[in-house]
Amino acid sequence: MANDKDALINMGFEAARGHSKPPGTVASNPQWIFYSRTRGKPIPDLSSVTESTSRPPRDAMDVDDDEEDAEALKSLGVKVANDVEAKSIKCSECGKIFRNTALAQFHAEKSGHQEFEESTEEVAHSSNLLTEEEKKQKLAELRQKMAEKRANKAIEEAKEAKANETLRRKTGKDMGAIKEEMEKRQALKDAEQKKKDKIEDAKARELRSRLKSRLTRRRAQKSLLEKRLFGMASKSSMLRLQLLLRQAPPLLSVASPAEITRRPDSRYAWLAVASHTQPLYRVMLRYGKWLNFWLGKIWRLTWKRLPLLSTFPRKTFSPSDFSKSLRELGLTPSAVLIAS
Repeated sequence: MANDKDALINMGFEAARGHSKPPGTVASNPQWIFYSRTRGKPIPDLSSVTESTSRPPRDAMDVDDDEEDAEALKSLGVKVANDVEAKSIKCSECGKIFRNTALAQFHAEKSGHQEFEESTEEVAHSSNLLTEEEKKQKLAELRQKMAEKRANKAIEEAKEAKANETLRRKTGKDMGAIKEEMEKRQALKDAEQKKKDKIEDAKARELRSRLKSRLTRRRAQKSLLEKRLFGMASKSSMLRLQLLLRQAPPLLSVASPAEITRRPDSRYAWLAVASHTQPLYRVMLRYGKWLNFWLGKIWRLTWKRLPLLSTFPRKTFSPSDFSKSLRELGLTPSAVLIAS
């Protein structure tokens, strides 16, 4: 209480009022309540009031004096030891009763009231106002409410679990449908790829067959031309060659990235001679053969009897050209000669 006393002295209260409280009084309330009640009143002289643990026996006159002193203190608002203990705090301005000091301070801060006093009235708890029957009924109601709350919670949990199970099943069905659709698409894609592979294989086999027949035809033609070149070809061989060339199927034209090209044979040159008196004649000769040898061996011709010329590039062969090879004359790998 020393701090409260110093605070009140700093606020302007007389320091003597801090010692005016007689010994033996009840000190359950704050000291500022006592100061606020005694402000403006004369300070009583308590020098004659003493308190001792061991007192001598008093006579009837002393008892009367004590009663008179007690009445005087009561008139000043001071409670004596024989008074009843305060059980609550009452606001003098609005009359509200509070159970403890904390509630009174909260009321003072909220409403701005400053006048408070002790009260012997006891603020009863709400539980104390109920009878035994009411308490039992209240307890039964609380138990019923708790049971209803648990039942509602169980119902909500069951609904939530059912919704989760429905969602899980639906998600599983959707995933199964998506997986089945993907498998169907993959099966269709595989079937189309197999069909394309079969078509490509058939085309490749047909192409290989045609290339093989063409190669066979070329080999037969080459063999027959070589025999004719050296005078060993017969009429029956020529007829068989013509029949083979007619029966051979044409080369299949297939558009592919790797285009099939024929590399010229490095050992032979193809020559074609056109004349008014002789049919068109094609022959394959070695690069090293002379033109004069070819004309004299095949047609029995010389440059004097049948002059030769080429269209591209434009050139007329002279007597000196007949002694040169086909490579030197630029007639390789193929050329067209005109006999005039």
